[in-house]
Amino acid sequence: MQLEFFPSRTITLYIAKTFAVRIVAVLLMLVLVLQMLDLLSESGRILAAPGNGQGELMTYISLRMPQLVSRFLPYSVLLATIITLITLNQNSEVIAMKAAGLSAHQILAPLFLVAAFASVFAFGFNERVVTRSTATLKAWQDADYGAIPKDSDVKSNVWLQDGPNILFARSIEGRGSQTRMQDVSWYRRDPTGMVTEIVRAPSAAFANPGWRFDQPLSFDVQSARRTALPGPKVYALNVEPAQIIIRKANPDGESLMMLTGSITAIRDAGYRTSELDGKWWHKISGPLSAVLMPLLGAVAAFGLARSGKLFVRAVIGMALGFAYFVVDNAALAMGNFGGYPPMLAAWAPFLLFLLIGEMVLIRTEE
Repeated sequence: MQLEFFPSRTITLYIAKTFAVRIVAVLLMLVLVLQMLDLLSESGRILAAPGNGQGELMTYISLRMPQLVSRFLPYSVLLATIITLITLNQNSEVIAMKAAGLSAHQILAPLFLVAAFASVFAFGFNERVVTRSTATLKAWQDADYGAIPKDSDVKSNVWLQDGPNILFARSIEGRGSQTRMQDVSWYRRDPTGMVTEIVRAPSAAFANPGWRFDQPLSFDVQSARRTALPGPKVYALNVEPAQIIIRKANPDGESLMMLTGSITAIRDAGYRTSELDGKWWHKISGPLSAVLMPLLGAVAAFGLARSGKLFVRAVIGMALGFAYFVVDNAALAMGNFGGYPPMLAAWAPFLLFLLIGEMVLIRTEE
């Protein structure tokens, strides 16, 4: 038995290269098929917007594909693990490596190395590409696939409570005191909930307190009279910028640093942040799940290929991998509802299946 964690350099490079090629191949296959199906279901809405054509379809693909790559990279690592290990097993290469004194963990070490690189890539890709494409795509969808917002942090169609009154903004950009609203409407309501006055303005800025409406135009509902009000006026004194973050915080469209700022602002305003805290932790544990896939799919590597149980072992490996994703989503949902602490909801499935994978591997092969 060798004491090194990795096998020889030749074996490590051979297994790592084979595994990496299969990850890329499986990921391309999944993304292309799913992108085609998604485009077929969404193309009608895209082309329904005036002026949209083939260029907008390509824009949608460029915004949607990063999401698919990020979501299905761990699945690709799982399937590539099973395919790689089955191939090695069928060619008796696993038997040869074990006969040379390699342990099961040493045989899997090159797979863990490649999976670790995949996790680092997934984290960086999510932070730099996926968050921006997600925010832009969401803003574009909120605009019914009209003009694409230039600022990915734009929030569209935001309704805010101002005591008994309502404040609506077609779009909001910026944060804190630099927040600006476009196409703003303020609805004054009487004690019965009926709208008595509507004040509209092309833009509004935070006046601390309230929002300064530029060129306000008042519409009296009872008399149906429209009046241009002199100069900027301040409305919605009860609406704070933190409410905008709460109303439209999009953890999938914010990087780790941006989400940290959103959570801090919401917490300082005295609101619950359990759901966002769970998403924050999952931005780290999610990409790291790729490292877990070689361990869960390792059951397909061992056992005699001629025994007729290789297919059963492959099915068990896939079942363990997909069970992890089911439990991970369920734990995250429970954390959002307050059933688990956010950190536990994000990390418990990873640690649980790490122990399960190690137990299966040690009891059967070590």
